[in-house]
Amino acid sequence: MPLVEDYRSTLDSPVADLRHVPVENVGGGSITAALFLREFTDGRPWVHLDIAGTARSERDDHEISRGATGFGARLLLRWLEGLR
Repeated sequence: MPLVEDYRSTLDSPVADLRHVPVENVGGGSITAALFLREFTDGRPWVHLDIAGTARSERDDHEISRGATGFGARLLLRWLEGLR
């Protein structure tokens, strides 16, 4: 996800260190989610896979079985295996 700094202020909170759901409807929900996660990485390399749209399948289709697809997890594991 791109880390668009213009959205970062939506995570500010008057009562907490950080707000996990922006109050203003500014759009960029995936971007604000990535900005939120970045706060916990302490500068380490990290990845945010926004996979909600592909998380479930209504039917069996080739290697994808009906139900939870595991798409993002499989993608990440294949990429990590390629680093060997």
